Amino acid sequence: MELKISTKETLVTAFALFSLFFGAGNLILPPLLGFNSGGVWWLVTIGFCVSAVWVPMLGILAHAKLQGTIFDFGKKVSPTFSLVYSFLIYAISVSLPSPRTASVTHEMAIAPIFNTPSWVTSVIYFSLVFVFVINRSKLLNILGKALTPAIIIILLAIIGIASFGLEFNFGNVVLESPFSEGILEGYQTFDAIGAVVVGAVVIISIKLQKRDAPYEEKKILIRRAGFLAGLGLFLLYAGLIFTGAIMHGSFESTVTRTALLNGISLKTLGSIGQLSLSILVSLACFTTAVGIVTGTSDFLQSRFTGSTYVYKITAFTGCVLGVLMGQFNVAYIIAVAFPALMFIYPITIVLILLNVVPDRYASATVFRAVVITTILLSIPDFLASLGLKESLISLQGYIPLSTYSLGWVLPSVVVFLLSNLLSSPPKS
Repeated sequence: MELKISTKETLVTAFALFSLFFGAGNLILPPLLGFNSGGVWWLVTIGFCVSAVWVPMLGILAHAKLQGTIFDFGKKVSPTFSLVYSFLIYAISVSLPSPRTASVTHEMAIAPIFNTPSWVTSVIYFSLVFVFVINRSKLLNILGKALTPAIIIILLAIIGIASFGLEFNFGNVVLESPFSEGILEGYQTFDAIGAVVVGAVVIISIKLQKRDAPYEEKKILIRRAGFLAGLGLFLLYAGLIFTGAIMHGSFESTVTRTALLNGISLKTLGSIGQLSLSILVSLACFTTAVGIVTGTSDFLQSRFTGSTYVYKITAFTGCVLGVLMGQFNVAYIIAVAFPALMFIYPITIVLILLNVVPDRYASATVFRAVVITTILLSIPDFLASLGLKESLISLQGYIPLSTYSLGWVLPSVVVFLLSNLLSSPPKS
């Protein structure tokens, strides 16, 4: 079979995937991670990219295999579980990453220029979000395509100037467990969740563009594009982590994520470069918020097809939640998000991996066994993230990797292997 996949097709698809995961709010995470990692910035980078690049890209491959929606990721466990999981994912999305975009906008673009309280920014911000969601304007799609290249150019300039203009002097390692903390910080990108929620959009687009192409050709296109998009994200995140690591002496140890990104852009590009980055990041954050609220509203509308008001009610509720949470600073929202992510992210990762492996290794029995194990073993990590770690010390001693907040990993792998062995048919 002759495959007809042009270089242009591969690059266009790769850029679409890159744009899907390249959230402006994510940019505040890598620099501080590098700032606290010292000479082991490379180890932190690997951990961060496991959960922020590798798993999300596998999520796209899972979508390509399923050819469905978020509901299809968990239906092998049970339709009820899949529905609850879907509702939970969308509830988290409108309650945490969406409001965080308003907080990032306030701290990067509004607060340094205008002396206005954060609640004013949140009210205006989500009022505009509501208007765009209700009117479903295509303007933001056009704007989003222009914003991503512009932000990339500025970030590459920052990384290049810092890499070639500064001495490679690294500070002390502040992180206790660089690799695992890199993984957990990658949770805050919400990109694995993004892959499950909106990855189908890219897959459907590819199906429409290559309607008459064989399935194997589409699969190879997605695989190639996913590799390029993942490589691009890896290099960008690695560059930002490295930049934060070599600029440790330029900022106080108590610097916040947004202040560090702002400070780095000011020191490398000057005030004009800093202002440009702030404006571009704010616009990109806005498009992200509109996308999240629109996606959530569409999902609920699809579940309650008999009501014509569900879309508007959901959009309004999502924007109200955005105003309430968006007035808090970025650090607070990240802290609030951490417990929720400690519970939902392991489940999301497991669902992605189970949907990627060949079907003969991922029967309904295997799905149920692994997902239930993941849920149960995520509970101690979830409780520890709520501040109950002292009371769980004795329990963590019996769970491998639990002290690194990854107690679900090895038990889930073991259950996956055992359930496959026990459920495999006997040889004749």
